[in-house]
Amino acid sequence: MPGSVQSIERAAAILQVVAGSGGTLGVTDIAEAVGLAKTTAHSLLRTLLQVGFVEQDPATGRYALGVALLRLGSTLDTNELRARASNWADALAARSGHAVRLAALAGDEVVVVHHVFRPDDSAQLLEVGTALPSGCALGKVLRAHSHPHTGSRSGARSSAVATELAEVRARGWAADRVEHQPGVGGIAAPVRGAGGLVVAALGITGAQSALFDVRGTPRPLVLSMVTDAAHAVSRELGAPGA
Repeated sequence: MPGSVQSIERAAAILQVVAGSGGTLGVTDIAEAVGLAKTTAHSLLRTLLQVGFVEQDPATGRYALGVALLRLGSTLDTNELRARASNWADALAARSGHAVRLAALAGDEVVVVHHVFRPDDSAQLLEVGTALPSGCALGKVLRAHSHPHTGSRSGARSSAVATELAEVRARGWAADRVEHQPGVGGIAAPVRGAGGLVVAALGITGAQSALFDVRGTPRPLVLSMVTDAAHAVSRELGAPGA
């Protein structure tokens, strides 16, 4: 058997570090993390930039995974995703008392691929196949991990969006206090695939008063239910460290 290719091993190590950092490291930090000279790390990062596997924030010089790699890693059969997530989504709905949705990106749209009704007798509509607003909790999770530098463009609004998405990546969940109708909010967390990249988002929707306290902070028990369920689905998909 031929030996391994050193440059590919090094590039893979860099990608693993960048993926784990959430866009917080510059070239010096990355070089130290993988045990390479700064010049070597910079050369590899430049190549990864050219092929779209990493992106660099022009304002800070920090690196994050690129859209090309994220789209490559997020390709997952919808039926498999639904099958792996269904038991955990059902359990989350039963435990929380709220509707549960699993969403993935279809191009630039946030699309529901699995929907579990809230466990009561009220009339509900199945939302599988529905495109959701990008600003909902599920959309924030998916955008945060698919477009790391949304705010690198000029403008106060895009800068605010970038800041919010960076916070979502750092803390591992997103919240929205006004989803489809007044008084209804949502909480969502990322679902990772076998390569460690985010392939979907899992979340609940319900009355704001049930999901958030008077300060707008997610209630700890509800938040832990969502993040635990998302981690469980990630384990089902073979995500490392989930």
